[in-house]
Amino acid sequence: MSHETTRVAIIGAGPAGLLLSWALRDSGIDSIVVENRSQDYVLARIRAGVLEQGSVETLTRLGLGARIRSEGMVHNGIYLQAAGERHNVNFHDLIGRTVTVYGQQEVVKDLVAAHSDAGSTIYYEAADVAVHDLESARPRVTFGHAGEPHEITADFIVGADGFHGVCRASIPDRDITLYAHSYPFAWLGILADVAPSTDELIYSLHDDGFAMHSMRSHTVSRLYLQVDPAEDIANWSDDRIWDALQTRLGVPGWTLHEGTITEKSITPMRSFVASRLDYHSLFLVGDAGHIVPPTGAKGLNSAISDVTMLAAGLIDHYAGDDATLGRYGEAALARQWKVQQFSQWMTELLHRHPGDLQSNEFDYRSQLGRIDYVTHSLHAQRMLAEQYTGFPL
Repeated sequence: MSHETTRVAIIGAGPAGLLLSWALRDSGIDSIVVENRSQDYVLARIRAGVLEQGSVETLTRLGLGARIRSEGMVHNGIYLQAAGERHNVNFHDLIGRTVTVYGQQEVVKDLVAAHSDAGSTIYYEAADVAVHDLESARPRVTFGHAGEPHEITADFIVGADGFHGVCRASIPDRDITLYAHSYPFAWLGILADVAPSTDELIYSLHDDGFAMHSMRSHTVSRLYLQVDPAEDIANWSDDRIWDALQTRLGVPGWTLHEGTITEKSITPMRSFVASRLDYHSLFLVGDAGHIVPPTGAKGLNSAISDVTMLAAGLIDHYAGDDATLGRYGEAALARQWKVQQFSQWMTELLHRHPGDLQSNEFDYRSQLGRIDYVTHSLHAQRMLAEQYTGFPL
């Protein structure tokens, strides 16, 4: 068996795990990353595409901002649309902050390249990953790699291994509570080889349901439709998708350009928060500890905020001060519950709710009233701008 020792063992090579390892390396703290998927799989995952201003600042501070500056699209705000009317909410004018469209897979590419150049230790395609002795001062990670057993002994283990990972599941049930909420709708998302038809994201509430126009680059568009969670993607031909998008996003004088659809999938909408993000020598970051519906663009940004706080705590710990690390779980959860309420608010504001005709129509007309209020009240727009561009750490 191969035996290694490190200060921080990180399970998961998604953006959270890779960013934490890089932030620690930047401060001279060694770590080892263990990932059960291949590097190609990690690089190919297409997820969130909007970075809060604070996330951009964090990545830039850590030397990862070059491609964000050259390829990211800075947006001053978003469009809210309902009843065939489109309104711009300009975050920069309201509070002096912006967001940047830059895909999660691009962040991962930047991190993988940085780690490769630096010679970081990352085990991809690790099998049977398990964590041990979490209540001790020297927890362990075991796994198989290239047909050989491995063991890593560390000061701390960080679970950046997502909702289905082994780390959160290793906390005894008596010591953790899981809070979850499922929404009665899903998103049918597509990638299309066509330049965006908008300069900023469009969130639209329509009689037929929610629709959204986002983008991944100057040549690739990302669009979404509200569908039933039980819907079969096979029922949605390309023509049907474009027809629905034209209907739900259409306003007079504006054209939605169509192109070749290269990817389509259906994603359920759910919220989830673990009652704790720390357990003795174990810490959780990102989807291992919480999940939000994508409406508020908070998933990747929440992971980056967790990593920022945890990295600061670990850096302080190795400098002889445990106060910041001791507050990580409480501070990260407090921020996460604010993120959850905003994501829930955005989701419930913009989706048609199921139910009998009378209750459905009441909810819909109430939603129209709320959107009318938000788009005509500077106080409401500032509230939206403050939350969308990111809560302070």
